Amino acid sequence: MSDTEILNLKDKMRIIQEIVPGKQITIAHIIANPDKILYQKLGLDPSVDYSKSAIGIVTISPAETAIIIADIATKSSGAEIGFVDRFSGTLIITGTVSEVESALRALCDYSKDVLGFTVCDISKT
Repeated sequence: MSDTEILNLKDKMRIIQEIVPGKQITIAHIIANPDKILYQKLGLDPSVDYSKSAIGIVTISPAETAIIIADIATKSSGAEIGFVDRFSGTLIITGTVSEVESALRALCDYSKDVLGFTVCDISKT
């Protein structure tokens, strides 16, 4: 094939990109004893006792499922919703380390066992 033929093929090449969300939790992370500034930057409750607190971060697709897992998180522990976005699939929960860990375990287990999702391991810093 000549250089001209390759160029002509490139000129006619079209790329179609689709986003096909899977049923998955891609991040489930606990930040134990976060720095006060992290709460402020995230717009979370500044009256928290930071020495006993934690932030849980979850991303899920399809994004609307964030509503379901937010409900599970709050019902399964004393954790509170810091932020939920049904368009990006982001959930941030706050509470004590044990509350946040319990909430993440419950929502991951439900997503895997009931909804048939692929679920990542829960990580912690």
